[in-house]
Amino acid sequence: METITSRTVCLNAQAPDKATAIQIAGQMLVDAGYIEPGYIDSFAKREAVANTLLGAGVAIPHGMVDDRHLIRATGVAVVQVRDGVQWKEGESARLVVAIAAQSDEHIALLRRLTRLMQHPGGIDRLVTTDDPQLIVSALGDAPTESAFPAPAVLEWPADAEQTWTVDYPNGLHARPATRWVETARRFGCELRVFKGGEFADARALTGLLSLGITHGTEIRFAARGMQAESAVAAMVSLAQTLSAEEKADAERAKRNALAARRLAPEWTPAGTPQTFYGLGASPGLAVGTLVKHQARRLDVCDEPTDVIADGESLERAILAVDTDLQTLGADAQARLGAAQGAIFNAHRELLKDADLLRGAIALILRGHGPAWAWQQVLLGRIQGLQALGDPLLAARATDLRDVGEQVLERLLGLQRQRLVLTTPTILVAEDLTPSDTLQLDMRFIVGLAISGGGPTSHTAILARTLGLPAIVAAGPALLETADGRRAVIDGSSGALYVDIAAGDLESAERVIARQRAAREALRELRHQPAMTPDGHRVEIAANVANAKQAEGAVEAGAEAIGLMRTEFLFLERDTAPDEEEQYKVYRDMVAVMAGRPLIIRTLDIGGDKQVPYLNLTKEENPFLGVRGARLLLVRQDLLYTQLRALYRAAKHGPIKIMFPMVTHTGEVEALRVHCARARAQVDGPVVPIGIMVEVPAVAVMADRFAPLVDFFSIGTNDLTQYTLAIDRQHPELAAQADSLHPAVLELIGNTVRAARAHQTWVGVCGGLAGDPLGARILTGLGVDELSMSAQDIAAVKAALRAENYTAMQALAKRALACTTAEEVRAL
Repeated sequence: METITSRTVCLNAQAPDKATAIQIAGQMLVDAGYIEPGYIDSFAKREAVANTLLGAGVAIPHGMVDDRHLIRATGVAVVQVRDGVQWKEGESARLVVAIAAQSDEHIALLRRLTRLMQHPGGIDRLVTTDDPQLIVSALGDAPTESAFPAPAVLEWPADAEQTWTVDYPNGLHARPATRWVETARRFGCELRVFKGGEFADARALTGLLSLGITHGTEIRFAARGMQAESAVAAMVSLAQTLSAEEKADAERAKRNALAARRLAPEWTPAGTPQTFYGLGASPGLAVGTLVKHQARRLDVCDEPTDVIADGESLERAILAVDTDLQTLGADAQARLGAAQGAIFNAHRELLKDADLLRGAIALILRGHGPAWAWQQVLLGRIQGLQALGDPLLAARATDLRDVGEQVLERLLGLQRQRLVLTTPTILVAEDLTPSDTLQLDMRFIVGLAISGGGPTSHTAILARTLGLPAIVAAGPALLETADGRRAVIDGSSGALYVDIAAGDLESAERVIARQRAAREALRELRHQPAMTPDGHRVEIAANVANAKQAEGAVEAGAEAIGLMRTEFLFLERDTAPDEEEQYKVYRDMVAVMAGRPLIIRTLDIGGDKQVPYLNLTKEENPFLGVRGARLLLVRQDLLYTQLRALYRAAKHGPIKIMFPMVTHTGEVEALRVHCARARAQVDGPVVPIGIMVEVPAVAVMADRFAPLVDFFSIGTNDLTQYTLAIDRQHPELAAQADSLHPAVLELIGNTVRAARAHQTWVGVCGGLAGDPLGARILTGLGVDELSMSAQDIAAVKAALRAENYTAMQALAKRALACTTAEEVRAL
């Protein structure tokens, strides 16, 4: 299949912005059969993290490595924009060359393209031509290159040089080449990269790309002048360092392609319905009628009245929305859990941005109306966040738009419209704000199909919590579908099938019925113990934040509470809870558990959880700072208030006290002294005292800690983060923070061995415990208890009941022998 044909060339396009230009190019690639429709959004995702302007009026939009499974064949589309379209900070693109490459086939194209850029008038000819075949001839598989000869190689004596064979799986493309250029510019000497009889200035990106360096190519770094040896050494070192990144990217692409195949639906239509492809955001299969959710377009007129009255109306609107968000947050927390409630608390923080109010008041004082003034300041802040090119900040811009428009609705006297539904519905929307999602009538919503967004958006998170199949990033064409059409949504593979034939609907319903029956079968057995066929039992517990969640966890099959988080008592308030308030909360937990084991973790503030009223010192690396037990040992007012409340509650039933973020044995000794004093102050009973194993130092020295504590609870989330030196919230690295990494498993195994030697009980309360594979490996390593989200309990119990303990021990042994998390998962 040719990489470019006249079908994928658009002459004299009218593109007002680069998003339109990318859409035109992407649609040509779809129509020509090169890519799946979902890959168009991958171009946009790339632009969000890296600008693709190559220079000389040429832009080369290309998709994310993770999305290559959406490419059917390597293809190129060219959009000619003669008047130019703004691409980067005032710089325009006149030739938009969109590339969908399965591996390194695009290197040859980049070489031809950069040759044209170096040749006088080369790009201008393509920008002004009325003949699409000229563009095809210049950039196609069999180009006419005689008019654009390679630079001649002259004798060039170097002061230092070194050869290197390129091992980048995708060859030298724009991202690593940019790093080469940045390094080369640090040195004052002449620095060249030679490939056979050709060369390029190492400071010139287009020159490097024009060499067409593919995997396995031998190149030569050469320099002359001052610092020549240092320059060559630096270039070789960088090139070799980038190898690991490039190989990781390629490996991730393979994994994603495999994942896409693994997530292939249990059901596919026999017919050929209209299909929209997006990203799977929440798994599951559902049948329903399409209903579009139209975002309200707010028409705001500049209607000033009295300056003081206008300012007061704006402040009243903000306060009213803050109250609404507080109510929504409480509702979300009660229905869905603390994490979902925190979404609305975060929205309240956005409203507290003093600069927004000051900016709007300033415009009001200049004679503008409150709604108009608020909208102007709001749009300015949103555009500023979006312009930063950071996906997380772009998501924050979406949240800001949500709360800001709620203020506008208040100012304009508008009520938020609610959809009236009567039948099973797949809701179609450009995007859904968290407040929209929470106010949907869940009796009838069976799935969400979103044209924009991403799998980490708040909408996706809420959909997963609600158990709704959902797809996101399905593209703007989704919004053109008509209401009332019957459809099937597959949230695992990210597909929406529209206008399904009757036979296909029946087969989909049968699959859904089987899935429902399987879930119900798990649910029926949820109270059975996790006893292996050869007689080994593991205690299954839940992680909760309050008594209501504990009730739900017990109903879901939990035999204990392996982690009660107490930091939620301290969040979203202006003062710390006193001893009496904490005592009542802990006493209620004891009552709900009715004698079942209950581990309560002391205050774990710091890291990603900050409390303004505690006036903690701002830290550059809060995850490595004063948090958990470190904070309690410094702030003994917080420590003793909590310990006294816990010991008072322990008079009503069994409690275990657990301290987080312990690093030194001296901390354990000091904490035990404080516990004894607090117990004496309230005449409380003796309770077991344990620690979280989440710092690698504790896992390595577990034999020294085991005699000092009554139990260990391994927090795999933080243990993984600290072991692999990866922030688990980092948007680009979080996926690599896999708790099944053999290094993490080795630390867990070491902890269990040390605990066994001292008869110390070991539980796991991190995310790995709720993964059926992780649960089997952890059981094989010898842990006594697994604590997880309530929704994971039935599946984990079933997995452990289905396999012998000896087989899990063998599995754990094999996992420890692996070298990567991927190898472990492949087991």
